[in-house]
Amino acid sequence: MKKFLLIVFVAVLGGLIALGGANYLGWGDTRYVEVANTPTSLTSFATAPGTRVVPAPTDGFVIAAERSLPAVVHIKASKPAGRGGQIPFGIDPDQLPDAFRDLFGNPGRGGNDQEMPLQQGSGSGVIISSDGYIVSNNHVVEDAETLEVVLNDERTYTAKVIGTDPTTDIALLKIEETGLPTVQFANSDDVRVGEWVVAVGNPFSLTSTVTAGIVSAKGRSIDIVRRSGGDLAIESFIQTDAVVNPGNSGGALVNQNGDLIGINTAISSPTGVFAGYSFAVPSAIVKKVAEDLREFGVVQRGLLGAQIRQLNTAYARELDIDRNNGVYVFEVMEGSAAEEAGIQSGDVIVAVDGVRTLRNSTLLEQLGRHRPGDQVTITAERDGKERDFTVVLKNSEGTTGIVRPSEKPEAVASLGAKFEDLSEDDVRQLRLQGGVAVTELGNGLLSEQTRVRPGFILTRVNGRQVEDVQQLQRLLESSKGAVTLEGVYPDNPERTYKYAIVK
Repeated sequence: MKKFLLIVFVAVLGGLIALGGANYLGWGDTRYVEVANTPTSLTSFATAPGTRVVPAPTDGFVIAAERSLPAVVHIKASKPAGRGGQIPFGIDPDQLPDAFRDLFGNPGRGGNDQEMPLQQGSGSGVIISSDGYIVSNNHVVEDAETLEVVLNDERTYTAKVIGTDPTTDIALLKIEETGLPTVQFANSDDVRVGEWVVAVGNPFSLTSTVTAGIVSAKGRSIDIVRRSGGDLAIESFIQTDAVVNPGNSGGALVNQNGDLIGINTAISSPTGVFAGYSFAVPSAIVKKVAEDLREFGVVQRGLLGAQIRQLNTAYARELDIDRNNGVYVFEVMEGSAAEEAGIQSGDVIVAVDGVRTLRNSTLLEQLGRHRPGDQVTITAERDGKERDFTVVLKNSEGTTGIVRPSEKPEAVASLGAKFEDLSEDDVRQLRLQGGVAVTELGNGLLSEQTRVRPGFILTRVNGRQVEDVQQLQRLLESSKGAVTLEGVYPDNPERTYKYAIVK
């Protein structure tokens, strides 16, 4: 027992000695080490004097949505679905054996009087005047037989096409109404990369949908309009990451105030739906095209008359030019505006009216804002020195006058289509005696009363052979009341289609 008590006493005594030593050495205190002249924060942010930081709106994008939604419409375009209906895998229904045709609902046949089925596409548009003018995309309304416009308040109208411009993918429509809500144009030149924007449209027929994002780039070219607009196509898109999907085409891209800065036109996607970026035609181009179509029926394009190519390091090295950017002129057309101004092959265009144009897209956009007869100042580099050239732009006919739409005879015009004489080779290949081809279809008797689609070859009117467009005109002028039309489609010339119209 005494031995046990001795052990406890020694243990307690050892503990007290240890605590006393720790206290003597200061181990029981909590101390903060301070280093002289050390900043309280190890991370510093650079601030540019006078820079205004614009945060995301605290109320979201309510103002932009409230101001723009009433002026954005839903467009329903009825277009031919294709001969005899649609079947999978691109199979031609007329090539199917009869034993298999029932698997696909017996498409493609059913009598000479069978009309083409229609399919309905969906897009958007923007009201730009209170009396019913609407801008949209050309690809939304192209080849449409009927166009139905549904307003934000669900009122529905039939629209007519005033004009289209495939080179910018812009179309102008008209509905018969007054007192409509409109959107105001903003200057797309003032839009800055990184600025907040709002897209308004009808994706997947989800009417009046609003999405937001930022401007990702300006002056972007993706070679999509060139497919329909050809060499005169203008692509200088505003690129944004606001979500845009099929059905948004023709809708509005607006700033935080709800003012129009572009018309949503395309998306960059491997799947056909939104995958990160969308593209809008700048409002400066939209406004000019819409004004031209409303005033003249066709777009007035001021042309320079030169073949151009965008410079880069590799191309500059190939040309032995000490410059890595700009627009290189490799050919000047005879009698063109460029030649008359003194611009030569080998010049490098760097500005139009003081606006730097170091890319093809920017140059074409600046020129596309002008009409024939307009005077612009082109700045170009030659032999290492910049010089200015005063250029008077010309039209596609080589003059400075206004281009007028070609007038069609009244009887042919009433059909609402463009016709073209068949060539001798077409007549021989299709084994026809003659005929005229429908090259374009717009508003008129054919689209209103039949299912004729572009490509149709009209061979007879009221049983009488049609040789050319002039004879078609004479036959129509002499016909009253009901008129029968016969013809074929070039992909199946052995099958005759019959239609009837009432004049």
